[in-house]
Amino acid sequence: MTAMFQIKRLNHAVLYVRDAQRAAQFYRDVLGFVVAEQYGDQAVFMRTNPNTQNHHDLGLFGIGLQAPPPTHGERVGLYHLAWEVETIEDLARAREALLQAGALVGESDHGTSLSLYAKDPDGNEFEVFWPVPREEWESRGFGTRRLDLAGELARRTAGRASA
Repeated sequence: MTAMFQIKRLNHAVLYVRDAQRAAQFYRDVLGFVVAEQYGDQAVFMRTNPNTQNHHDLGLFGIGLQAPPPTHGERVGLYHLAWEVETIEDLARAREALLQAGALVGESDHGTSLSLYAKDPDGNEFEVFWPVPREEWESRGFGTRRLDLAGELARRTAGRASA
């Protein structure tokens, strides 16, 4: 069966969190999100940057400190959100910010993307990734392998310097 319409893109994500203010502080301080709108202490709507065309890219709804954490792989539900960065240098800066926040939980080279995996204060997993240029996909191969971000940065910087 073929769909009778086509989805354009993901516009925003909304998460239930224990404390909307604490979660908003994390997304602001670590990932650079900005508050677009707020309803009391329980609902915060954030943009990835002030120039996004979306009203909000992320909604955070506080449901109370007693809420249980996500149970990854133990129930049906969202696995993670993926936030794209513009440059590989941005990915390196994101890695440093995630390390400083104690949020980084994994790093992978998927051939098509270089990815960092992290968790917010409530345990919601997200990915920050840089898409490898499409013309490199086939030569890099597909799959998941260890990310050598320093090596990728050095290789790409040397490539730019010789061009």
